[in-house]
Amino acid sequence: MIAIRKSINCSCRPGLALLGLLICVWSARGASVIDYRLRVSHAADTIERLQATYTDEDSLSRENFAGDTVARLLDQLPVQETVTIGQQNVAVDNTWLHDALIEFRKINGDRATSAQALARIVERLRALLERLDEMKEAANVTRDEDKARLAEILRRPEYNKQPAEGNAMERLVDKIARWLLSLLRSLFPKSRPFSPGSLRALSGIAQIVVIGAALALTAYLIWKFVPGFISSRRKKKPKREARIVLGERLEPDQTSADLLEQAELLARSGDLRAAIRKAYIALLCELGDRKVISLAQHKTNRDYLSALRGRTRLHSTMRGLTNSFEQHWYGFVPAGENDWSDFRNGYRQVVMSEK
Repeated sequence: MIAIRKSINCSCRPGLALLGLLICVWSARGASVIDYRLRVSHAADTIERLQATYTDEDSLSRENFAGDTVARLLDQLPVQETVTIGQQNVAVDNTWLHDALIEFRKINGDRATSAQALARIVERLRALLERLDEMKEAANVTRDEDKARLAEILRRPEYNKQPAEGNAMERLVDKIARWLLSLLRSLFPKSRPFSPGSLRALSGIAQIVVIGAALALTAYLIWKFVPGFISSRRKKKPKREARIVLGERLEPDQTSADLLEQAELLARSGDLRAAIRKAYIALLCELGDRKVISLAQHKTNRDYLSALRGRTRLHSTMRGLTNSFEQHWYGFVPAGENDWSDFRNGYRQVVMSEK
């Protein structure tokens, strides 16, 4: 087994080692890179919110929030885990994060020092996210290169049959001429044999018949299919780009239905808090696709709610869903089965009201 140690350097702080990734081939199946990236992104967002609390004078509330947050992050990102990237398993070492959070716990009451420690952790997590995106793109490039090599192999002579002599039109005309000659011989069995000149004449007639039939077929196909093709081309929607909603990157082909299915899977696995967040993002995407709201990377959940003030009924329902999302995701209030059931029913109510 060969292990390769890679390090990430942050451009804004030269000389600071951000993370060591020990890469090797494992027989066990690890978590997907998408799942690991989602947990790292959530950790960065959570620590940024924790950092913001150090502007608050309420030290008791801040300490309670910090203790609960650190405990959750240590649980979500274990010290050692395996992540699958492409066809390769990567052994990820999160020891630095655990050490940094434990060191943060030891800081007693100094708000400035605590905020700086949290800022350094966020900086390293953001750099890790960039590195994960680079590794994912490299895996995609490798798959494209494999496809290109396969296409090159299939173009070799041994995989391609040599075309028959003469083009298709010549072969078809020759067959029709021979068929006409056979038909005439059967109709006039006592006639003299056809001379070469007669055969050439029949071949010319057959060629005219074939060309006329081909032109008629071409005209029919143009009349039948071209108007519909032009109409479909005019209605073709522009290619959608990747979107970022509430800090989560969504691929161009991801739909609200895909996100809701992921939320259902999270709920069945017992992670109701993450299920509510995923379903809330799915609902925003659904409203964005229907042109009810405009999605943007800088917008918060309150910005989207404010954009619905002109729709009284929809605004009322979305306000309840937004409050539930904030309470369980940002407030770390435990979510129960009833909370998830109510949120899902509210989701369906919004979707049905906008049809």
